[in-house]
This record gives sequence, C-alpha cells and structure tokens, in this order.
Amino acid sequence: MSAPVVSATMGAMNPLIGKLAALMGDEYKKLTGVRRQASFLKDELSTMKALLEKLELMDELDPLAKNWRDHVREMSYDMENCIDDFMRDIGGADAKMGFIKKTAKRLKTLRKRHRIADRMEELKALALQANERRMRYKIDDCTNSTTRVVPIDTRMLAIYKQAAGLVGIDGPKKELVSWLTDTPSVRNYLSRK
Repeated sequence: MSAPVVSATMGAMNPLIGKLAALMGDEYKKLTGVRRQASFLKDELSTMKALLEKLELMDELDPLAKNWRDHVREMSYDMENCIDDFMRDIGGADAKMGFIKKTAKRLKTLRKRHRIADRMEELKALALQANERRMRYKIDDCTNSTTRVVPIDTRMLAIYKQAAGLVGIDGPKKELVSWLTDTPSVRNYLSRK
C-alpha cells in the first residue's frame, strides 16, 4: 500500500487525515480526550479536503478562495507536525519493559501529554476558525459558478500544426545533426557504410 501523497494544492491533508485515524485507534484510546479530538479534527479536515479538491479543479480562483486554500494548506502542515510529535512522544510502551520502567516512562510523559492535549485544543480551534472564515467569506460560492471556462492547453495547438508552418526550426535542426555526426565514432561508422 502506498503512502498518502502531499500535494501543492492540499498540503499535508491526506497524510494528516490518515494519522488522525490512527490516533482514533486502540493504541491511543487510554489517553483521555485524544480519540474525541482526533475524530473531530478528522471529520472537519475531511470536509476541508473535499472543498480543496473542488478548488483544485478550478482554472481561476477568487483571491479570497486562494487565501483560504493557502491558509488551510499551511495549517495542515502545522497539524501534521504536531501529530507526528505526539505519536513520537507518546508511542506505545515496550512490552519487555518492567513495571518500574513502564511507570517511570508514564510519569515522564505525563507533562508531554498535558502539553499535547493543550495543543490538540489549539488545533481544534484552528480548524474551527478556518471553517468559520470559509462560511463568513462564502468560499463555497466561489466553487459553484455556473459559467465555467474550459481552457485549451496551448501545447495541443502545436501538435496539430503543419510542419511547413513551423518557423525557426531548420537552424537548430541542422546544428543538432552536425553535433551528432561530427563525433569521431559517428564519422568512422558513416565512412564504413
């Protein structure tokens, strides 16, 4: 199975949603509130991802939609870094550890758990703010335009041109042929034929 891809339009939204799903799993269910926060963030970010996918298909975006898209993309990178830190710091305990070592590890991570719980609340607030901004500026209306212009790829026009209509390719073509035929091995090969 391939890893989720980070894209220029959606940022780290795909891997972030996958990591939030992992946080909702059994390994982290003992951590109070993490599953609930992760579930909320996953649902909120899935909705944002759907809108980002719609924005990706549009040719020209409204400046407000561009600003919102860029903000959400950067927010996804910040959230992914936070979730990575969380998963690294609170990773599962080694089964071979003794009772005392496990207890010592839990005490060491207690402060980290509180810090991460606070950070999860901040991430939730960021997601809510982004959603409120989307509704306040009516970003959804930018994607529902009825008149959509389909652009023509300018490279396609060159494919259908007649060779006689192309201008300025004879000089570079001759130069390329002379470079290829002026090497000693090519001259030897051509002289044998």
